[in-house]
Amino acid sequence: MESTLPTVIVKPGEADRLVAGHPWVYSSAIQHCVQTPADGDLVQVKDHRQRFLGVGFFNAQSKIQVRMVSNERVEVDAAFFAERLRAALEVRKRHLPGASSYRVVSAEGDLLSGLIIDKYEDVVVLQISSLGMERRKADIVKAIQQVLRPRSVYERNEIASRKYEGLPAVSGLLAGEPVEAVEVTLNGLRFTADLKAGHKTGLYLDQQVNHARVGALAKDAVVLDCFTFLGGFALHCARGGARQVIALDQSEDAIRAATGHAQRNGLAGVTQFEVCNVFDWLKARTVTGPNERLVPQFDLIILDPPSFTRNRASVPDALRGYKEIHVRALKLLKPGGTLATFCCSHHVDARLFEDVALSAAYDQRKLLRRVATYTQSPDHPVLPSIPETEYLKGAAYELVR
Repeated sequence: MESTLPTVIVKPGEADRLVAGHPWVYSSAIQHCVQTPADGDLVQVKDHRQRFLGVGFFNAQSKIQVRMVSNERVEVDAAFFAERLRAALEVRKRHLPGASSYRVVSAEGDLLSGLIIDKYEDVVVLQISSLGMERRKADIVKAIQQVLRPRSVYERNEIASRKYEGLPAVSGLLAGEPVEAVEVTLNGLRFTADLKAGHKTGLYLDQQVNHARVGALAKDAVVLDCFTFLGGFALHCARGGARQVIALDQSEDAIRAATGHAQRNGLAGVTQFEVCNVFDWLKARTVTGPNERLVPQFDLIILDPPSFTRNRASVPDALRGYKEIHVRALKLLKPGGTLATFCCSHHVDARLFEDVALSAAYDQRKLLRRVATYTQSPDHPVLPSIPETEYLKGAAYELVR
């Protein structure tokens, strides 16, 4: 293979990161190419002393010009993808035993940069964000059919990042029978994954473990679930014994779906869903007049907003948004109550996010006790040598005073 693959030579000092496991070779890291690879080709990568580092997919159109797929010389075919799928499944079986819907392949977290595969019961949805993976879509589908044996295989490839690889937005059925929606079970609760119009590949799977953990805090509590989306935290809290759950989201479609999920799970009597701008809702209930005292009414408040930032430049604005909702939430939380808060932006790390919560508490002259920390579910693996694999972080704080 070495004699047939085009070779990419990286600059001095650039090999260490690749040897440590990071799969991205930026254009600025490349010294030169031996032979000119075509976009989408498999290439071998060597350091400036001609030492072999691995193989990956090349794309001159992208800032990430090579996405490494192996540190060995391998044929990237259906058998390769089947082997990687089996290895990824073993991780899920160890860390999510009993789960029937989960992320099977989490891109860099499973050493397959540019590829996501989600399993919703017996339906599989894939999402491709790199040209090299796109060129091998047929092999990927073949491997999925061989290893997972699904009823249907779909693609949801409308993501914006595809344009950076010169790829068009496409979606639709790749194999099997047509399915528009599938009922999934998460921690024993039933939800519907919309395969045509749902977020991501149908719904969010990365909070599956956290939904159960936070739900266990809700016994006898009056709960406020902000940014509820499809009702994940709200329904787990209702099942966990909450006296009342008020759940908010600005999307009418999401609230309609969440209401349906509550009814399907026999939890409609405990849950109340409301379409609103969450910032406005919190502000309206925390504004007080002269000599007026706000009486907190919630035992558990959950903040799980969408990402407020997509790049480093917008982090300061995002932090102001995160701080505002924390300030408002703390005003509504009873002493001894719990605030469970989450951030899904890779650009805001756990320490910075906790600083936001502490700053909000300081402004309100309140003292917090951290009682739990949260990360993404184990079907979204975190490889510390690849910081981009870690994006979801959170914590539960008890209000001491």
